[in-house]
Amino acid sequence: MTDSLKSPALLEQRLGLPIDPVLLEQALTHRSFSYENGHCPTNERLEFLGDSVLGVVVTSTLYHTHPDLPEGQLAKFRSHVVSAKALAAVGRELELGDFLRLGKGEEATGGRDKSSILADAMEALLGAVYLDHDLETVGQLIHRLFDKLIEASAGLGAGLDWKTSLQELTAEHSLGVPAYLVDEEGPEHDKSFTARVRVGEQDYPSGQGRSKKVAEQIAAEHAYRSIRKEHGSAKAEPDASNSDTVTPSPNAPKSGKKSKAEPDASSTLDAPKPGKKPKPDLDAAGA
Repeated sequence: MTDSLKSPALLEQRLGLPIDPVLLEQALTHRSFSYENGHCPTNERLEFLGDSVLGVVVTSTLYHTHPDLPEGQLAKFRSHVVSAKALAAVGRELELGDFLRLGKGEEATGGRDKSSILADAMEALLGAVYLDHDLETVGQLIHRLFDKLIEASAGLGAGLDWKTSLQELTAEHSLGVPAYLVDEEGPEHDKSFTARVRVGEQDYPSGQGRSKKVAEQIAAEHAYRSIRKEHGSAKAEPDASNSDTVTPSPNAPKSGKKSKAEPDASSTLDAPKPGKKPKPDLDAAGA
């Protein structure tokens, strides 16, 4: 641990539970640090696991708290709660960036407050808690950190998922299926993405983000608002203030270029199966 980093013990105190030190160190290790320090294990495998753990807990909560909602609406709610923006907001409340092991390049470019890095580390942290404890324990932690987001998701309208809302709007007006044109730039550890939407022969203003998903959502919002202004909609206009911000739970502790066109599609999360707790694989670095 470098002298500038806060002690992981402080993070454990904020989370309210101990975490195996090897797992915790791995959860806080960004790939940029690994590249500069002998390719030590990164947090990417734990991030993969934590993503599914968060998904199953949030999905189960939504299923039981909204018994009358259809699958499509539940999927929108879940998408909002597990989004990179929501995860990064929770990470900032925990001041998670102060504990991350970053490479010199990321450190110099403000990596400790990058939403993509905070979101990934947050998922990795949940994965580490799951491995060191169990699904029940990590579920209790997720509820403390995310329940306010789950409750708030019901009032966000189209802004829950701009891509799905755009697809519904274009279907309403028989305009065709939106296609997304995505450009990516920058080195592997610091990519930026620019996306624009094409509906039929019409292109709409682009969106930019640190991930392809974020860029596409921003571009979809631009297209949605443009099409709704031109054609109208039977549905109410989404609340822009709600769609653009994420407020984490107050119960949380403080804190070269490629292009391609693709049709819109909704994503699903694979949930881990509860049961015997798997042993952590600490020897494998993240892909």
